[in-house]
Amino acid sequence: MLDESAELSVSITQIVQRLKGTHLHSQLEKQAKECLHKPEIKLETLKDDVRRLLKASGMTCLPPPRHPRAPPEHTKEPLAYMRKAQVNWEKRILKSLNSMCTELGIPLARKRPVPEQNELTNKWNEMGTDEPGNIETQSPCFHSDMLKVLVGLKNPNNERSEDLTVRSHWGLIQVSLNVRDIPQTREMYPELGLTYGQLGIDDHTHVPPVVSEHDSAAAQQYSRQGCPTGLRAQLWSLILNTTDDPEAITHYEQLKARVIHHDLLVDNLIYKDVKLTASNDDYYFVFEDYLYQVLLCFSRDTAVLEHFNYNCATPPKSCIQSKSGSEQCAVVYPPNGVIPFHGFSMYVAPLCFLYNEPSKLYSVFREMYIRYFFRLHSVSSHPSGIVSLCLQFERLLQTHLPQLFYHLREIGAQPLRIAFKWIVRAFSGYLSTDQLLLLWDRILGYDSLEIVAVLAAAVFAFRAENLMEVTSLASAEAVLADLSTLKVMPLLQIFLFATSV
Repeated sequence: MLDESAELSVSITQIVQRLKGTHLHSQLEKQAKECLHKPEIKLETLKDDVRRLLKASGMTCLPPPRHPRAPPEHTKEPLAYMRKAQVNWEKRILKSLNSMCTELGIPLARKRPVPEQNELTNKWNEMGTDEPGNIETQSPCFHSDMLKVLVGLKNPNNERSEDLTVRSHWGLIQVSLNVRDIPQTREMYPELGLTYGQLGIDDHTHVPPVVSEHDSAAAQQYSRQGCPTGLRAQLWSLILNTTDDPEAITHYEQLKARVIHHDLLVDNLIYKDVKLTASNDDYYFVFEDYLYQVLLCFSRDTAVLEHFNYNCATPPKSCIQSKSGSEQCAVVYPPNGVIPFHGFSMYVAPLCFLYNEPSKLYSVFREMYIRYFFRLHSVSSHPSGIVSLCLQFERLLQTHLPQLFYHLREIGAQPLRIAFKWIVRAFSGYLSTDQLLLLWDRILGYDSLEIVAVLAAAVFAFRAENLMEVTSLASAEAVLADLSTLKVMPLLQIFLFATSV
């Protein structure tokens, strides 16, 4: 019965995840809000009332399953070799964290002494002025190590398959997944066509009253052509269904209290990452305090664990002594199940331009993470997962510019070795902020990260003439070192719609 209940919970979470951003989800949400104001609806008995009505309507009578149900982990990731690779990747990260704990003699968690709690409370809005924690902490393996994992992926059932053409072996990703080619990508992104107005190019584009109508689906559709700077924060909140209600603010304050009361080893990883990335960035260094606040609270948020119901990853666990001291028990560590890595703070930094209220900034980031960003560091076959994005990038570039791809491969400058860092950060820290936000408008608008792979290929196409002259990986990296002057929308439109393939 317990397994059945757990399976039902996973199924419900997956259904809700798929509904998010659809017109039906918007309608259901609107109806639910209206129902809350009716006197006959009582929150304390709502769950029982729904069950009673479903039973009375006969909707609880389901036909018996014709086939045995697949285990939840198979539903989250159907390919066994992907699941195995993800498990091995998790073991590697956990081993790195445990080694750090042992070498530095730092406990995974400790309660702060009262004077330290008071000091942190007083400095909460000025954490960027100090270098808290052990700044010598080494971040767990990530960029280069994860790329090695992806390059090493092999489908044991597909080694001699005829669908792997000679050209597919040019790239680093050697698995066969169903990723979109250029004609299919055009079909997915029709609103990026040359006949459509785009904010970021045509800034006189009409702005419909989606904010005043509180229509999440309409806001999502609208953001496909870009959001006006003055409305972007509201539109993104609407799409992500984040609110300013007292409950969200209270939740943030509770997380803040947990940070003040307990120190975690992963806090050191957060401090170091912010220092090495955002603090050295011309756009984001001013938001250092916000980044500490949001990321430290994020590490304590057990609500983030919900995304593991549709994420093929497993939250890491650590053994602690029970209160009685007689036995050990396993608990999720850190509490949100996410070990921060180098560059993690760059998922938050661009959002600081949109939200100056920490609780609101936190709510939007958390929703962005559990919808999109977690896929950038999990091994899976999902179309928005990092494996598919890397494969799509390689396929698009091979199809569009085979001579360039072959040239770079022959001089030891595989395109993915250069583009991987852009893709895994969704270009945060590489594009200028205004251009990055235009890109993220489309991620939200299409509810997909695939546009990131398309842009990576478009960047190579834009610099193709210079790249054809390079003779080494170092010189290729130099040509692509600075993306801060690039304009996202013209690049995407030219690559997808102004080129014959």
